[in-house]
Amino acid sequence: MLMNPRGSVLVVGGGIAGVQAALDLAESGYYVHLVERRPAIGGAMAKLDKTFPTNDCSACILSPKLVECGRNLNINLLTLSELISLDGEPGDFKAVVRQHPRYVDTTKCIACGLCAEKCPKKTKNGFNMGLSERKAVYLMYPQAVPLKYAIDPDECIWLKRPGRCGACANVCPAGAINFDDVPKDHVFEVGSVVLALGFSLFDPSGLDFTGYRRIPNVVTAMEFERLLSPSGPCLGRMERPSDGKEPRRIAWLQCVGSRDTNRACRGYCSSVCCMYAIKQALIAREHAGGALDAHIFFMDIRTHGKGFEAYYNRAVQEGVRFHRSKVHSVIPADEGTLLIRYADEAGRMCEEEFDLVVLSVGMELNHEAVALIDRLGVGFNKDGFVLTSPFSPVSTSRPGVFVCGAAQEPKDIPQSVMEASAAALEAGRLLSPARWTETKAKEFPPERNVRPEPPRIGVFVCHCGINIASVVDVKAVTEYARGLPGVVFAQDNLFTCSQDTINQMAETIRRERLNRVVVASCSPRTHEPLFQETLREAGINKHLFEMANIRDQDSWVHRDEPQKATRKAMDLVRMAVAKVRGDGPLPYSSVPVTKSALVVGAGVAGMTAAVAIADQGFKVFIVERKDRLGGHARKFYRTWQGFEVQPYLEELAKTVSSHPNIELHLKSTVTEAFGSVGRFKTSLSDGSVIEHGVAIIAIGGESFKPREGKWNYLYGRHPAVHTLLELDRRFIAADEGLNGLSQAVFIHCVGSRVPERPYCSRVCCTHAIDQALKLKELNPEMAIFMLYRDIRTYGMRERLYEEARAKGIIFVRYDLDHLPEVSDDGGRLVVKAHDMILDRPVMFHPDLLVLASGVVPRDDAGGLAGFFKCAMDQDGFLLEAHMKLRPVDFATEGVFLAGLCHYPKPMDESIAQAKAAAARAVTILSRDAVSVESMTAYVDTAKCTGCAVCTQICPYAAINIDQDTGRAVVDIGLCKGCGACAASCRSGAVSVKNLGNEQIMAAIESAMDMADVW
Repeated sequence: MLMNPRGSVLVVGGGIAGVQAALDLAESGYYVHLVERRPAIGGAMAKLDKTFPTNDCSACILSPKLVECGRNLNINLLTLSELISLDGEPGDFKAVVRQHPRYVDTTKCIACGLCAEKCPKKTKNGFNMGLSERKAVYLMYPQAVPLKYAIDPDECIWLKRPGRCGACANVCPAGAINFDDVPKDHVFEVGSVVLALGFSLFDPSGLDFTGYRRIPNVVTAMEFERLLSPSGPCLGRMERPSDGKEPRRIAWLQCVGSRDTNRACRGYCSSVCCMYAIKQALIAREHAGGALDAHIFFMDIRTHGKGFEAYYNRAVQEGVRFHRSKVHSVIPADEGTLLIRYADEAGRMCEEEFDLVVLSVGMELNHEAVALIDRLGVGFNKDGFVLTSPFSPVSTSRPGVFVCGAAQEPKDIPQSVMEASAAALEAGRLLSPARWTETKAKEFPPERNVRPEPPRIGVFVCHCGINIASVVDVKAVTEYARGLPGVVFAQDNLFTCSQDTINQMAETIRRERLNRVVVASCSPRTHEPLFQETLREAGINKHLFEMANIRDQDSWVHRDEPQKATRKAMDLVRMAVAKVRGDGPLPYSSVPVTKSALVVGAGVAGMTAAVAIADQGFKVFIVERKDRLGGHARKFYRTWQGFEVQPYLEELAKTVSSHPNIELHLKSTVTEAFGSVGRFKTSLSDGSVIEHGVAIIAIGGESFKPREGKWNYLYGRHPAVHTLLELDRRFIAADEGLNGLSQAVFIHCVGSRVPERPYCSRVCCTHAIDQALKLKELNPEMAIFMLYRDIRTYGMRERLYEEARAKGIIFVRYDLDHLPEVSDDGGRLVVKAHDMILDRPVMFHPDLLVLASGVVPRDDAGGLAGFFKCAMDQDGFLLEAHMKLRPVDFATEGVFLAGLCHYPKPMDESIAQAKAAAARAVTILSRDAVSVESMTAYVDTAKCTGCAVCTQICPYAAINIDQDTGRAVVDIGLCKGCGACAASCRSGAVSVKNLGNEQIMAAIESAMDMADVW
């Protein structure tokens, strides 16, 4: 923490990581300058068709965050801009940002599109990867934020030859075209900087064997994303570039520009390619109605993220074919088809013919990002990404400058979002004395009193690209809505959540004097807050709103029955209209925030989160069931980068123990928890009762102990059989018994990727290889064998795999049909395995057998999750609110998670997640009050008999019996409007606001009205 720092932060990069960092900082009390070099924010995620494994439309789930960012009063969005220089020290930087001319005045542009319509100059559309054309004046993509046109100076006829053309200026009704626009330099005084520079995709045109750029039906993975996308060149219809025909056989080639030091000079793994290829194969099969023959050619399948292994297994079950192979070449064949020559696992040369080949290209930093990092004096690692340390995973080599996302290492969306929050935490941590000093408060217009007005309902029906419109006749639904009672306005939109439609919706509400709004689109889980805020900006109460989910509940589940799906969409809209007619405005409630945090678990994640919060002046209570700090990390020898864990752990524990804002409760557990965001009350086994505003669950996990069954391998019965952590203990103790060993065997995936635990434990491959290298240090002549299924040294960890092979460690693959066998021959270990390449058995006689056992959730995780009303997944790990965009939040507001209780992960990722959880917690703790649910229960005291059934049934302890009246009363700060009390009340005394019998029965009767007709 610094004295008198600036209260603003510079965030460089407007992809999902930069947007998340900016939003977290703005919510925590800092003013943010968000700098993006393109005309709009969104980054690579805006180009994706769908996300995995949730199958959400990528643009749809991204759009609310982008719109929120673009509308936030405390985020200064500068597009077409770049950071030129950064001088000064942490807390007091001076940044020079150059904003390049847009040639369109954003204060005047109404995004009508007339300029692009009349522009005569066409050029390749970079957003569509050059697969289509755009005009010289263009909108980056349909949901762009800001939704403003820009002129490409390299293509514009007027800018290249002034006086020629000018068609755009002639037709623009707002006079927004400004050919005299010039670069502008802005000087910002900021306290810290976050680099969210994103990535570029590897250009495979230099790899002759792929045929890229020479053969039209060879495309990169991002080009294929655009071919699939409803906003892409084919409008969602899958076509091959050469002739527009729908491909029936597609091949994906993995590791193009990754794990290749000879041809591509990129030795690292890009981490995401295996998963996006599997996703594309499954989605392409959906587009083709299951008729597509999809093949993936790979070296190792790396599905190491949460839910990823299950997605891979699903692909196998649904008929995607996987070839472990080495591709030799892609050759043109007849009628636009392509011949792939490859060597299979046994070394046999094979050939197969395909209609389309997709290259799964890797990630790298683009040259502009490299130049910027160099100018800032920030260090690079050996693979050309931003240098960080495992114990400070978002801190660069320059103090006060932090990094997140793929600029630090190739990674997927959840990890990028997580790191963005962690970087926001570190950036804000420096500046906490200046919190709220440079921010503005948002003010809404006075709300119109609609109570005396008859219902004037507006219905907005969304195409959602083709997510809805490919199944449901959206225009027919819109026309149907116009005739419903109370509806005075109905409109269909390509993307209802896009910025222009949101602005248009607010204007329509004002112009048409609407007093109720129905949006028929996707999930209220992701979009309801966005639309509700739009109502407030239009001057009506946000609770006069209803969503009809015609995507998740209709088009996605009735894909093969478009007529019935259209009728169902009409039913859902009719029910929503009937329900919203009876809705009334509700007051906005808030509760004061108890400015303290509870952290459950004192491992590395828990301690990191606690210190991060306590350093900003907030009280933190740590609850730990054991008698000392450290958790699982006490068993680890070193990180995969070679940093010893125990010295770091001891220093962290010392900081926690001596911190004036941290109170420790060792040998204690949570016995009860009540309350809601801002004011929780938790009881502990030591008799303490803690009041806190937020909670972070960081209870860790356990290492799997193969005590019995086919995964036992003589563990616990032979002294030479160890788990990874047991071998780590011997390294920590500098056990002399490890010297002089002649042979070691490691067996991977012990207890992971098996029917009982079908997930990948993420850390085992790297940990095992690092231990093997340590054994090689101790015994250079030692023979070491790795029995593995897939080596998953993702990201920079691939360097360990390279080093292991270079030092003679031998890798032998097995599968579940040929498990290794371990026996005891008179005290001597015998390990038998089936070599998949040689197709013959092999035998080893190791002095040491190491079982790479996986991570399992703690047995008591479910009980703790129940106290805080948090969900768990099918594997027993705690379930985040949204896998991609809310990876550290629970669905229960004010409760967050970090570390192994979320999913197996290495220490650097646990630390980043802990800081992310702390960042999300601080967005609440930094406020004096937080909004709470308005749709709460209420009691008709004339009907209430005081039976107290509602008090027993309420999961939030929000209802009590008043001692004076003997009637039930509701604490609106605790009530979540779940309706359990209303359902259980025998006398009908309890109802939920806007969800009473009137509204529910109106919707039901509306559904029944047309049942006979359909």
